[in-house]
Amino acid sequence: MPRYVDEDLHGAEFRECDLTGARLIGVVMQDAVIDGLVTNLVVNGVEVTEYVEAELDRRYPVRVLIRSDDLADLREAARQLHAGWAATIERIRRAPGIESRRVNDEWSAAQTLRHLVFVHDSWFRRCCLGSTELFTPMGIGPDVEPYREAHGLDLSLDPSLDEIVRVRAAQTAELEAWLDEVTAAELAAPAPVPEDDVWPPYARGRSVRRCLGTVLNETFEHHGFCVRDLDLIEGEKP
Repeated sequence: MPRYVDEDLHGAEFRECDLTGARLIGVVMQDAVIDGLVTNLVVNGVEVTEYVEAELDRRYPVRVLIRSDDLADLREAARQLHAGWAATIERIRRAPGIESRRVNDEWSAAQTLRHLVFVHDSWFRRCCLGSTELFTPMGIGPDVEPYREAHGLDLSLDPSLDEIVRVRAAQTAELEAWLDEVTAAELAAPAPVPEDDVWPPYARGRSVRRCLGTVLNETFEHHGFCVRDLDLIEGEKP
């Protein structure tokens, strides 16, 4: 593993990097931003992960519902997540063209919604329902082979916001209808992931509940990313 001593990393950006076990000793870290899967983080001798998680739960109570095993909580989580996205889509409609703008190399709002199309097809339809149907062509999945453009995905497409929203509305209705009928025993059962080499390759052996959790978490997290970037775009000076 590389070791950096007396290096000037001012303004450095680490994107999609695995920093597990990283040690930053005697560093100057001012105005820094850490965004990702962070656990067991010790800052100046203090384990801060629990503080961060508690504050996020306070700001976004839906996170607690997403982690619950109670069906009523999961249904309410889905309802709140979908209501949040509906409000954000209306915000996007009030500024035509903003759905295609990108910030700091992140996905645009339209691309984020297209990714959630893919999340639904893969983590819900395949992992919770056992579907072997092709993915919705407009979906955007992982940027790695052989999954980047496979099983029906078509990256050449450039669907309009209305087209994307119609697909997401149908997926939302499908998920909510399933949640209304699913039982606790069905959630606890092993996920019926088809035996083929289609994304997600590491879902086998997980429970249906855990796969549902991925769908809900992705819906929550990407909404936060989208709102963050819309705020930045709308806050730009003319």
